[in-house]
Amino acid sequence: MSHPTDHRVIRLQFYATAPYPCSYLDGRQARSQVAIPAELIDSQVYTQLVRNGFRRSGLFTYRPWCDHCRACVPVRLPVTSFSPNRTQRRVSRAHGGLVVRLLPLDYADEHYLLYRRYQESRHSGGGMDEDNREQYENFILKSNVDSFLAEFRLDGQLKMVSLIDRLGDGLSSVYTFFEPDDERASYGTYNILWQIELARRLELPYVYLGYWIAECRKMSYKTFFRPIEGLIDGRWRELGATDTAS
Repeated sequence: MSHPTDHRVIRLQFYATAPYPCSYLDGRQARSQVAIPAELIDSQVYTQLVRNGFRRSGLFTYRPWCDHCRACVPVRLPVTSFSPNRTQRRVSRAHGGLVVRLLPLDYADEHYLLYRRYQESRHSGGGMDEDNREQYENFILKSNVDSFLAEFRLDGQLKMVSLIDRLGDGLSSVYTFFEPDDERASYGTYNILWQIELARRLELPYVYLGYWIAECRKMSYKTFFRPIEGLIDGRWRELGATDTAS
């Protein structure tokens, strides 16, 4: 770990999981490095962990730790230098009618039902499409850090929900789910644009987007936002066209 400025980071323990099938690249085995105990990981500590490539899923804080693969690259957007391209500006205009509310991590049937529809449509057979209420709550509503939900509605109808962590140096986009039947919508792109603007208003320099894998087409959308930085060999640097070519 670099820059262990908080004594709780020094007290954390890290262990590697057993190999498991990779969720992103067919035929590969993955491992994760997990930080414990969860009770020590508050927003200040978690900020340091995210700077070093960690993410969270509920109370589970991890980063890729594979034996022979470094395909997962943590990425973030520097908000002050971001400039939307023509397509992104068009998406902003098209979805400008969405009304956003920031909410605490409280359960709502409407959110859970949208989550299930999204999983069944976009990730059928992946396991999460069968999540019951308890699994949903453990994933979306359990957090030891400064987290909130952003709820997006159009004419009163729920269209999208995003789980976001507020860090010391930015926002971490944890998970977003949206109405899958609106085929002409670009909710995912709009959500990132909205988070960039929120970070600017909060005077936070980065939006962290999790991991990017060059060989995974589902992650290619992240590199449409420029400039984008990746954590490579322990250092954050801007990714160029050569880095992101797949």
